[in-house]
Amino acid sequence: MKDSQSPRSRAPQAKRAAPRAGCRLTRAEVQELFRRFHAADPEPRGELIAPNPYTLLVAVVLSAQATDVSVNKATAPLFMIADTPQKMVALGEERVAEMIRTIGLFRTKARNVIALSQRLIMEHGGTVPSSREALQALPGVGRKTANVVLNIAFGEATIAVDTHIFRVGNRTGLATGRTPDEVEDVLNRVVPAEYRLHAHHWLILHGRYVCVARRPKCWECLIADICRFKDKTPPPLAP
Repeated sequence: MKDSQSPRSRAPQAKRAAPRAGCRLTRAEVQELFRRFHAADPEPRGELIAPNPYTLLVAVVLSAQATDVSVNKATAPLFMIADTPQKMVALGEERVAEMIRTIGLFRTKARNVIALSQRLIMEHGGTVPSSREALQALPGVGRKTANVVLNIAFGEATIAVDTHIFRVGNRTGLATGRTPDEVEDVLNRVVPAEYRLHAHHWLILHGRYVCVARRPKCWECLIADICRFKDKTPPPLAP
């Protein structure tokens, strides 16, 4: 679905005042930013392939310091034979490690996958809990992983700040902070309620494919006129 408004059109005119601490955009600009993301992609989806909440949890744990593409490549055969905690524990740590060896830190991750699977069986009847506290109590599960699972598996309007969202938030001025937790706090305060469920995916995908780390593709950016990044990247020269 295409946005009827040109990506280069100006955001609504508004006084250049931050709506709240940690955000350099006005409320009108924040609203317009997410309106454009929604118009361009109303139902964004995560790129990890997982058939159920358990495999999603495992995939997100494995994705730390790894790309979604590499995780999907490793988990496709793994999830065919182990898509429940019981099956994963039966598979064993050595076999899991062997199947995910193409992913960074595979031995530590295999240990965590087996340990969290055992905890799920012992403490949650083999099901993935829907509370942040219970998720973060599992081996290898931090706040970011818990937020992803809560958002995708349980439909909660959480925002998981990874390296992409941290960069986009600070670079655009949408949410500035020194740590992922600070950026998450700002986003939770400034993202309009109607856009909060999908904000996580819009920002990640924007950081992954447009607002990239080394050379942001400003000439392709839907929000270039709203963004506070001063050193806009010019389009590449025609061959």
